[in-house]
Amino acid sequence: MPGENAVNKTDDPALTLLAAELGRRLMTKNLKLATAESCTGGWIAKCVTDIAGSSGWFDRGFITYSNAAKSAMLRVQEKTLTEQGAVSEAVVREMAAGVLTHSTATVAVAVSGIAGPDGGSAAKPVGTVWIAWAWPDGEVTATHFRFSGGREAVRRAAVEAALQGLLDGVGA
Repeated sequence: MPGENAVNKTDDPALTLLAAELGRRLMTKNLKLATAESCTGGWIAKCVTDIAGSSGWFDRGFITYSNAAKSAMLRVQEKTLTEQGAVSEAVVREMAAGVLTHSTATVAVAVSGIAGPDGGSAAKPVGTVWIAWAWPDGEVTATHFRFSGGREAVRRAAVEAALQGLLDGVGA
């Protein structure tokens, strides 16, 4: 049957463990998560919704791959996209804030990056990823990453970093 092999492509025990622990912590603290994903294309949302009971702590995910989607769905400012580029701290911060505005979530993560194999530049090479996390107290934190490997490796590393950042921010 077509697609059978693809079903297991993103099954990843390490990511499953991170997502399960995140869900446990969010439930314990009565927090709800929403995501905004560009280069990861919904992979973070897939990981969290693979966990049984995730409807108790996951609200929604936005896949805003294009700049137009970032603006329309999350209200990322055109000026920010033009001046900073889609893969920038300013854009992921606006994405994370937009997620909280357009959901019932109390915690958000936003990811934008260059997974490759094309699209990189000297200033932003392939593997460049920005991730922002928005927290219940209104704080938004952001981190720049430079992942190595091919497209799949960069995307997976971004998903892992996003989940780990959520765990670190939510606390034990």
